[in-house]
Amino acid sequence: MELQAVKQRFGIIGNAPALNRALEVAVRVAPTNLSVLITGESGVGKEVFSQIIHNLSSRKHENFIAVNCGAIPEGTIDSELFGHEKGAFTGAHEKRKGYFETVNGGTIFLDEIGEMPIGTQARLLRLLESGEFIKVGSSAVQKSDVRVLAATNVDLPKLIKQGKFREDLYYRLNTVPISVPPLRERKEDTAVLFRKFASDFSEKYKMPTIQLSEEAKHILTSYRFPGNIRELKNIAEQVSVLSKDKIISKEELTRFIPNSDTSALPLVINNDSETAFSDRELLYKMIFDIKHDLNDLKRFVWNMSNGNLEESKIDFSDVINEHISKQIDLPQKQLPAADTTAIGNPTIILNNEASYEISTIDSNLSLSEMEKNLIQKALEKHKGKRKDASLDLGISERTLYRKIKEYDLEK
Repeated sequence: MELQAVKQRFGIIGNAPALNRALEVAVRVAPTNLSVLITGESGVGKEVFSQIIHNLSSRKHENFIAVNCGAIPEGTIDSELFGHEKGAFTGAHEKRKGYFETVNGGTIFLDEIGEMPIGTQARLLRLLESGEFIKVGSSAVQKSDVRVLAATNVDLPKLIKQGKFREDLYYRLNTVPISVPPLRERKEDTAVLFRKFASDFSEKYKMPTIQLSEEAKHILTSYRFPGNIRELKNIAEQVSVLSKDKIISKEELTRFIPNSDTSALPLVINNDSETAFSDRELLYKMIFDIKHDLNDLKRFVWNMSNGNLEESKIDFSDVINEHISKQIDLPQKQLPAADTTAIGNPTIILNNEASYEISTIDSNLSLSEMEKNLIQKALEKHKGKRKDASLDLGISERTLYRKIKEYDLEK
């Protein structure tokens, strides 16, 4: 059957390549008895694809029923789908047939399959594999010849990882996948769909048919439509009823489109919202860590120079680079050396907790020699325990380890 004939029969408007591919798959799989999983965002028309498959199949003269799994309470969904015996639970005053029994020989469409409880998923898997099911409160096995079509707007593989959806059921349902594209990927169809909806509402409410100006069309096609076709239809109805003019201007249309000024901007999707930092939070964290390191360096320089800060200079870039590289996963870049004289008159934080005596070091020694001498003394005091020595020196254990390597102090 040609796609154009399918579109006319089922009222499908549009010629986007992604839409045509989905329709081609639906038409080809319809004559078979294979299970089909229809995926797509809310409002894209997944139920229409289930009706296409049923009506083009050999079961078209049998019953078709659509069940929203998310709308049925967890405690009653087993009874709704598979039926129950009298007295099976409180309120079960009589025997009841479930959907799989009443639709025997036909097609059942399970929408929002991701909302189905784990226990019900096990029952459904058995029915798909063997065609058998057991009513709630019964021990008798019954047979049912039902073709199952399922749909979801959530990421089922993600639910599988979270333990909320059975992997074996996923692969059993996903025999033939059909992906229905969102409206933002069908921009060429947006204006045509709007015109069709406007014509329908004009006939329904006995009002003149509205038309969009060129600027208004641009606004419409630039909007992302998170609610997809359902949202587009609602906007068309609002504009048809509430607008005063027949020709809709850009300004008039923006009254009915939420946040139309920013709707064309790309979406920023955070895949790991629990651990990721925003740019501002990351910047603040880096600043606080660098500030903390500067205080450590001031204390370290004070201890090395025995109180004479102005005669000593130290390269701040090592520790600053170390903290920056810890906050962002990038290779370390050398920063220019910072001159302590540019700090002004900093507040010196004395290490009053140091219990070992710092001996007077000859002023002719280089800064590196003084640093090496001080590290040796700290290590000797703490008997080689680097963690305690680093705390006493006021530097990080990582920096101490690097200095030990640099001065060849490993025993």
